[in-house]
Amino acid sequence: MIELLLWPWLGGMLIAVATGPLGAFVVWRRMAYFGDTLAHAALLGVALGWILQINLNLAVVLFCLLLAILLSTLMYQRIIATDTLLGILSHSSLAIGLVIISMFNDQPVDLMAMLFGDLLALGIDDMAWISISVALALGVLAWFWRPLLSHTICPELAHVEGVNNNLMRTLLFVLIAMVIAIAMKVVGVLLITSLLIIPAASARRLASTPEQMAIWASLFGCLAITGGMSLSWYYDSPAGPSVVVVASATFFCLYLWPRQQPQ
Repeated sequence: MIELLLWPWLGGMLIAVATGPLGAFVVWRRMAYFGDTLAHAALLGVALGWILQINLNLAVVLFCLLLAILLSTLMYQRIIATDTLLGILSHSSLAIGLVIISMFNDQPVDLMAMLFGDLLALGIDDMAWISISVALALGVLAWFWRPLLSHTICPELAHVEGVNNNLMRTLLFVLIAMVIAIAMKVVGVLLITSLLIIPAASARRLASTPEQMAIWASLFGCLAITGGMSLSWYYDSPAGPSVVVVASATFFCLYLWPRQQPQ
């Protein structure tokens, strides 16, 4: 049992560590719909990767990164309302991906695993992608933490301080896209955003500083991964949804538990 669960657990924990601080930015900036758009686009990346006969993990990462850059550019130009743009790209990419996959009967793609995740199927090859991506994302996030935070809190003041707001916005979009691409196999394209939002929302209950919220979000994400895998193992429930159930239960417990008022 330990050997069977080791790699999935380690992979899930690494992803939870990365989704913690990035999820905090998603909550602060109210970017849940942006996360859904990238998550849905990941399925189209799988379909295109299979058609082009390239590594599916690489195809998903590259497609999500390109879409993140495109979204940043279009949102800056303000050709169309942001929510309308995200809605069009989100549903279009999901529909196109589903159509492409369904057109081929011999596709080596488990559609249910893509939609709802297949955490227990993570292996050594997946760990390599996850480790590299998480290390890169966390390294860049740590290096640009202060300007990203300034841009999030007050873009006008950040601009006065010399922060390149366009660059910070694009960088944040790219980091979120990278993590969403590698997290797809854990909770699936339909549930990825929940792994970003719910632990961060739970952390907001306890944190008093941005750094504390990022740390708490990672811890709650790790708790969700561990609890979800345990639930899946003992009750034979799907692993990805089980992770989200544990994260949601943690959130509601924190917010329903009465807080002590300061004296």
